[in-house]
Amino acid sequence: MPTVLRIGGLRVLVRTNDHPPPHVHVEDGMKRNDAKFELNRLGGSVVLKENRGFSDHETRKIARELLPHLNMLLNAWENIHGSA
Repeated sequence: MPTVLRIGGLRVLVRTNDHPPPHVHVEDGMKRNDAKFELNRLGGSVVLKENRGFSDHETRKIARELLPHLNMLLNAWENIHGSA
């Protein structure tokens, strides 16, 4: 599972054995929280799809922090899985 970005103490990763649509997993290893965010190039959005342990406030903050990295995250997804 390549880590493609770090946001504070969080790891943002693309799982090599994953499936479309393009998305990233965000993990907080200290608290064992994790969430899945779908990446949408056309809509320019990052959308929460699954959450285990993060508060609503935390997931909104994570989505805001992922958004400026959207193109890089999509490129990382495509480098691992091919075009979406």
